[in-house]
Amino acid sequence: MGAPVNEPLTRTLISQTQLNRPLGRLLYRTVLVLTVAGFTLVFLGPLYWLVTGGLKSTAEVIQNPPTLFPSELHPDTYATAWRQLGMGRLLFNTLYYAFGALAFQLVFDVAAAYALSKLRPVLGNLILGMMLATLMIPAAVLIVPQYLTVLDLPLLHVNLVNTPWAIWLPTVANAFNIFLLKRFFDSIPEDLMAAAAIDGATSTRALRSIVLPMSRPILGVVSIFAVVNVWKDFLWPMLVQPDPANQTLNIGIKSLSMGVPQNVIIAALAIASVPTVVFFLIFQRNIMSGLTSGGLKG
Repeated sequence: MGAPVNEPLTRTLISQTQLNRPLGRLLYRTVLVLTVAGFTLVFLGPLYWLVTGGLKSTAEVIQNPPTLFPSELHPDTYATAWRQLGMGRLLFNTLYYAFGALAFQLVFDVAAAYALSKLRPVLGNLILGMMLATLMIPAAVLIVPQYLTVLDLPLLHVNLVNTPWAIWLPTVANAFNIFLLKRFFDSIPEDLMAAAAIDGATSTRALRSIVLPMSRPILGVVSIFAVVNVWKDFLWPMLVQPDPANQTLNIGIKSLSMGVPQNVIIAALAIASVPTVVFFLIFQRNIMSGLTSGGLKG
């Protein structure tokens, strides 16, 4: 029998020898628990105040200092918020805009990233660099030219204000999503693409049959970004959707909250946050795998 092969040890901040000591183990677990508890409070604390704020009475919500737990539960506040603020219509509008933007981004951004990664057009790197350079421009700087564009669409001379296209079109060319998709497509072995070409597959067939089935993690990440960006946006929908019938959740809650009790507004905000949380929980496994796979070879 040969000598056993020593497995490589994982390098960590604390060695196994220190962890075997009672004091070292206690110190490690204490720091770990405090760190996890601290980050949990930072991230879940606002959500807790949001949910419990809708369960409190109006007087309890505005009192100072605030109460940690509701003295009396008022779950009917959520039903009041849904009915009084017309949450059903606002929720439908927001879902319609968000998933419409997602559909357009998946079609056009995937096509752009695939062309830059696998088709390699002339000056492709220059085009990608110019796309990434737009990420350095603050979004507020682009508000005026974007509004003038949707107000009078060049060549067609169509006014897109108060239409879904005013929200969908500015979200289509997303440089960050194109970069993520390209990096992931770069990690797909060229041998697979060459084998598909030998079998007579066109570039479109290779994209549909090889690239997209292997790209589910990054497509999940792009989907999350696309939906959340539209869901949380406030300024742009307020400018291009002035009609109350077409407003999103953020704009509708703000415009309809005059004279509404504070606990009802908080309950409406809690309802508005539920779909994005559910959407994230569905795709959470794709986040890290999608973000890291593009940087790995082999």
